[in-house]
Amino acid sequence: QVQLVESGGGLVQPGGSLRLSCAASGITFNIYDMGWYRQAPGKQRELVAILQRGGIANYADSVKGRFTISRDNNKKTVYLQMNSLKPEDTAVYYCHARFLSSEYWGQGTQVTVSS
Repeated sequence: QVQLVESGGGLVQPGGSLRLSCAASGITFNIYDMGWYRQAPGKQRELVAILQRGGIANYADSVKGRFTISRDNNKKTVYLQMNSLKPEDTAVYYCHARFLSSEYWGQGTQVTVSS
């Protein structure tokens, strides 16, 4: 059974930082491209960052320079370090794993940026 379990969300003030984690099980983690998506109320889910299995990372323009995606293949975990958070970063953040036609989603973790 495949599971992607996110953690690390919460309430943070503007300008603050959070680190999200996504622990995977049931997949051969190192062959998967891993990503983070987010969905704000009333909006479509959007890509935040993706880290290919070969180590290439891509980011949404809105988070470039503020967010960093990384992975630890030994721990089967992908991270999203979020700095200089803004109110517009408020959303449910989802972990995503993809390899060829196989893809999986986590249950999501809420990030709220507010003073």
